[in-house]
Amino acid sequence: MNDMERGAGVNDMERGAGVKRLAVVILNWNGLADTRAALASLARCTAPAGWSVQRMVVDNGSTDGSAEALRREFPDVDVVALGENRRFAGGNNRGLGRALAAGADAIMLLNNDTEADPALLARLVEAMERAPRSAVAPLIDFFAPRDRIWYAGARLVPALGLAQHRGLRDVDRGQHRDVAPTGYLTGCCMLAPRAAWEEVGLLDERFFLYAEDSDWSLRARAAGWTLLFVPQAKLWHKVSASSGAASPWKIYQRLRANLTLFATHARGVARVTWLPCFIVQQKILFLWLLARGRGRAAWAIPRAFVDAARGRPAAEVPA
Repeated sequence: MNDMERGAGVNDMERGAGVKRLAVVILNWNGLADTRAALASLARCTAPAGWSVQRMVVDNGSTDGSAEALRREFPDVDVVALGENRRFAGGNNRGLGRALAAGADAIMLLNNDTEADPALLARLVEAMERAPRSAVAPLIDFFAPRDRIWYAGARLVPALGLAQHRGLRDVDRGQHRDVAPTGYLTGCCMLAPRAAWEEVGLLDERFFLYAEDSDWSLRARAAGWTLLFVPQAKLWHKVSASSGAASPWKIYQRLRANLTLFATHARGVARVTWLPCFIVQQKILFLWLLARGRGRAAWAIPRAFVDAARGRPAAEVPA
């Protein structure tokens, strides 16, 4: 039985006096090969000084035998098998709740399609411990090509209807050297102490897909938590580095999620400014996609606006 299965009754004598507990939650849905690789890379990570690390996989109703295979191949990993696909927020919330109940002092959410630098955990925890009331995210590069940036912090401005990664597709020349505040933490890899998860709450399951991390980040900011980008911590993400590579369905779902995000968090004058600004951004994207010959992707944009106006649930739109 591993630490997570023992639950909150594990005491300091059992895990070493004064040792804190870091839980790493990985969500899996029919992604056995990626999850295997992610777990292997985590196993190579140096544990932060004074911390123990527990890996957990939440299987989101996979049909490829993932849960059984992972239990067999990684007996020290806590594998939680759900009977259905509860999407990003629902699946991760199951893991967050389990980790909190087991007494975790900090919890990281990590995508399964990632590879961790061996110093990832140690450097993120060090940065979190140096800054009171902080939550952190690493520098994330594309897996291929490995020298292109996917996330180097982010901008999130509800008044402008703006949410974007900083440095996207730039060549990583080591130009990001300093820990710095960021607009939002990416759900690809975000680490927060227990107190943050308890005070801010878990992920909002109203979001069908996308923007769950931005929503949590805005709630954390409103509660007085500092969000930090930690470039000394490094991760690689297995997503396409091609500009405009997202499918029409993903473009549709991202737009729907951002409409919900900004409508929820706009305050004061932002209630008037966010939607016109957001529409302008989407018009530019629409024209850019058309110019590249991606008509189906382009037309997903007005379809998302129309469906939102009609109140059609995003979950009803097939991939």
